[in-house]
Amino acid sequence: MVGRLIYLMGPSGAGKDSVLTAAREVLLAQGCRIVRRVITRSAEASGEDALAVGEARFDELERQGAFAMSWRANGLAYGIPAEIDDWLGSGWDVLVNGSRDYWPQARQRYPRILGVMLHVAPEELRRRLLARGRETLAEIEARLARNGQLQAYAGSILALDNSGPLSRTVEELLVLLRR
Repeated sequence: MVGRLIYLMGPSGAGKDSVLTAAREVLLAQGCRIVRRVITRSAEASGEDALAVGEARFDELERQGAFAMSWRANGLAYGIPAEIDDWLGSGWDVLVNGSRDYWPQARQRYPRILGVMLHVAPEELRRRLLARGRETLAEIEARLARNGQLQAYAGSILALDNSGPLSRTVEELLVLLRR
């Protein structure tokens, strides 16, 4: 039996990393692996359990075929390790923190993919982006504008609201994945 690829996406600040961290143990117990991304940002600045590498190393890994999926967004490069194909082939479900822009390519490569769109009320998203202090006000405004442009998607994408308590979002994610 082939595992299921679950592709979690949403705007920066929506809480993808928080949801993944909070759901990790339960998902692992249910036979789902959460992928550790490779990213060209320091581990301290990323806010996620990612492997931080420099741009030259990322490019080298990409050329070597180390990634099942890779993309660039917001001045950074992101990679999903190729080992996910082995996990899927062994029957594991695999959850990745993906990019909305990369969704069409992910669907093409993995036709049975399940998309989960994490969203947050716009005013809450603005508050979170301001609170984390990683971007300038202009960068935050650009992210908010981009978020408005990327809301419409075709295909099998499930919606998950993270405007409220994290525990509720995790419960809703687990319900969505049981369907």
